[in-house]
Amino acid sequence: MKKLLFLLIPFCLLLNACSWFKETPEIGLVLAKHFDSKIYKDFDTAEYNVVFKQRFDALKGKLTNPNTIKNFYASHHEEPRLVTQFFISGGLDTLTAYIARVDAHGYNPELFRLEELKKALEALSVNKFKTIQEVYPAIADLELNAAESLTKYDNFVSYGSVNPRKLFSRYYVPVKRPDSVSMSKVMETADIQGLLKEIQPASKQYLALQRKFAALKSAGLEKSDQAKTILVNMERLRWKLPEMGKEYVEVNIPDFSLTWFSKEDTLSHMKVCVGGKREDGYAEKIARYLKSGNLDDKPKNHETPILYSKLNSIQVNPIWNIPMSIARNEIYWMARKDPYYLSNSNINVYRNGKLIGEPDTIQWSNYQREKLPYQFKQGSGNGNALGKFKFIFDNGSSIYLHDTNNKSGFAKANRAISHGCIRVEKPLEFAQNLVKDKNRYDQLRMEVNLPPLDTTKMALYRKKLAKKADTVNLFKLKPTWFGTKKQVPLIINYITAWSQNGTMQYRADVYGLDETLWSAMRKFM
Repeated sequence: MKKLLFLLIPFCLLLNACSWFKETPEIGLVLAKHFDSKIYKDFDTAEYNVVFKQRFDALKGKLTNPNTIKNFYASHHEEPRLVTQFFISGGLDTLTAYIARVDAHGYNPELFRLEELKKALEALSVNKFKTIQEVYPAIADLELNAAESLTKYDNFVSYGSVNPRKLFSRYYVPVKRPDSVSMSKVMETADIQGLLKEIQPASKQYLALQRKFAALKSAGLEKSDQAKTILVNMERLRWKLPEMGKEYVEVNIPDFSLTWFSKEDTLSHMKVCVGGKREDGYAEKIARYLKSGNLDDKPKNHETPILYSKLNSIQVNPIWNIPMSIARNEIYWMARKDPYYLSNSNINVYRNGKLIGEPDTIQWSNYQREKLPYQFKQGSGNGNALGKFKFIFDNGSSIYLHDTNNKSGFAKANRAISHGCIRVEKPLEFAQNLVKDKNRYDQLRMEVNLPPLDTTKMALYRKKLAKKADTVNLFKLKPTWFGTKKQVPLIINYITAWSQNGTMQYRADVYGLDETLWSAMRKFM
């Protein structure tokens, strides 16, 4: 027995000696120094990790991105990184202050666990712990609430509360959204104050909308329609759109306008006509059509999509490839009513890619609209619906900007009247900005029977006119292509409130997209 006792004594001494050299983790050292308390030097990482996982399991149902937070801490050994770095420095107090003021962005602070963050911060700050075991849940709660508050704040203020590509069926702008990588980067920050400052939207338009919203709140009008319009447009400005560069073109659908921006200056501004609003009760009608398959049940939806692309070419004296929807709903009926409508309108008819020689002889009543076997193209010329210019950019919606032979639409207040493409008021001016070359611009002018600006080319111009007027050798007008000097970014956007020369501008919600967006946002307000 004595022999066994002698063997155990050195073993116990060895264990005790090991505890003397056990390294206190950084969190323990930081808090021990700050509170001048030895209790924190007893911080045991293994014990804390067990408590951290328990607190996570209790809170995960209230976290916005629990899996991201769980994976982040699992890859960092459950270390309380935010508390370690930012509790003493005041960074978590700064985070709390920013969240308390998040209503300046229109958000409800409680969405970001403001009260829970305050309580957790207070619980650790009062330092009324008698044992290190009492400290663990306080640190875990503060860490988890800080991680939730910080990542959600970054997600909502930096990226917006709504993903437009999931909300709108015709939204084709690549918008950067938060993900596990971006959230992990936020939690790994070494400068939380700098991060929070950087998160704030800083564009002149956003700040102007923010000031207007603050003024409305001061007047007790934060629930007004005007405030709602301001808030949905603030949300649009939070979406991370592609970099437009120094020079780009923006079409604003509700304003029925096109603006060519060069740096902060306006190079060109003109009216446009955009697609008509979808029929009232569209959802119910489209459901009925999908069941019946009858084109008479199909509701109209000519809304111009919101999209991003780059203008790359101009087609002068364009051919109009008439969409099948227009062929079935309009061309078919006109041809049935007037057998000479097609030839009088310079519309060629094709079947299986082959030109029909005498389309006026087709018995249209023998064909059902739903199974119309023909395709239609309107040739170049003055009667072409696209006018003299078609401006091309890649997109999957067969949308383009173009001239029109019907200029009366630009005099209307509500110019949502097209089939989806965009008619521009000043196509020649727009073409000049695109080609950016005097020689090529003169070539373009002569193609549409306009004299060149360079008078030394007048002989060539007269020769071209004479060729077109030659009735012996019949001249057939054909499209001519002009490439842009460089591709110009284009965004077709939807903005209903903005600041202009110090005055807030408002436009009607022509497609009802403000209402759709507000319905998705209001739970966060």
